[in-house]
Amino acid sequence: MNAENTLIQEARKRLIFALDVPNRQEAERLVKHLAGSVGCFKVGLELFVKEGPDVLKRVRDHSFADIFLDLKLHDIPATLSRALISASSHDVKYVTIHLEEGEACPKIPPDVKDAGLEVLAVTVLTSISEDDLGRFSLGYIEDKKKNHAQFSKVSKLTKLENIVMERALQAEGSGCTGVICSGEEVELIKNLFNLKAVVPGIRPAWSEIDRDDQSRITTPEQAIKRGADLIVVGRPIRDAKDPKEAADRIVDEISKSLR
Repeated sequence: MNAENTLIQEARKRLIFALDVPNRQEAERLVKHLAGSVGCFKVGLELFVKEGPDVLKRVRDHSFADIFLDLKLHDIPATLSRALISASSHDVKYVTIHLEEGEACPKIPPDVKDAGLEVLAVTVLTSISEDDLGRFSLGYIEDKKKNHAQFSKVSKLTKLENIVMERALQAEGSGCTGVICSGEEVELIKNLFNLKAVVPGIRPAWSEIDRDDQSRITTPEQAIKRGADLIVVGRPIRDAKDPKEAADRIVDEISKSLR
């Protein structure tokens, strides 16, 4: 395999496609069409609640790509730990949890890590903007007495960035593999923490999205150049006239950024 093909393979591994569809039939159609073009398929709440664990088998039947179970689990530490152990039985690569300011910091059970399941903590949803903070508390209480050593290299953080960094700090302390953050915070995350950064809210410059509910968005090139390990793309691929062509264009953008 020559260097160019190796780069394309690496770029493909970094692309997660969000299977944000209502049923197994539509999921299977897209998996078959995109198998070999993306590195991972994300199964979220809508599809998992509708179809249950069987949909994960359907994805595996038609692709060798990884599976990302995006359930955003949130509960008391004991219940969350048991839920993660259950998730590890489904042979998936990633699962998401929520962390909130002031709560007991759950520790990722050793059984989960032994099973190879990587736990990703959601920081702040990419649909939320700085302006939204006046309307949503986000479970965050500003404490000016806090002075984390790893934040000292940052001259000034916005309130939203501060929330993201606090939750990244929690994620690192919990033993999470990484975090979900926007492309606007990914560079800070990579500079301050030893965490994998997974970036949703990806909008290629050429994509056209009707009634977009994402606020903090970046292009594939911007996200990768800022340090994203993986990017999550849904509508720009799913709603394209040719989803495979759209996925290949994004892979090409990623590979150019990796150069």
